[in-house]
Amino acid sequence: MEQIELTKAEEQIMHILWKLERGFVKDVIKEFKEPKPAYSTVSTIIRILVDKKVVSYKAYGKTHEYFPIISKEVFSKQKMGEVIHKLFDDSPKKMLSFLVKKEKLSIADLDEIMKTLKK
Repeated sequence: MEQIELTKAEEQIMHILWKLERGFVKDVIKEFKEPKPAYSTVSTIIRILVDKKVVSYKAYGKTHEYFPIISKEVFSKQKMGEVIHKLFDDSPKKMLSFLVKKEKLSIADLDEIMKTLKK
């Protein structure tokens, strides 16, 4: 799959669209805390996401309902791969070791991770 590069603003809107599953620009704006961004700003960012082929839409005349065409899981997997590559020399073992040491993962946390991996 092609590498997906999103700005912070684009990623923020993607998280909203993943939550909503589909929505109009006004629906996306409602999800922002105050001060809410301008309609034109959100509309422009969504059009960029369409151009990047991570969002699509259904047209109702001049109005568009937007929805993500890449799952949050696929995006998260890619981002995690980048972190492992850039910060941990492509070693998930180094990353887990870091998390255990620095983030103070408990034995219970590690047990949960092991259960998830075994599924």
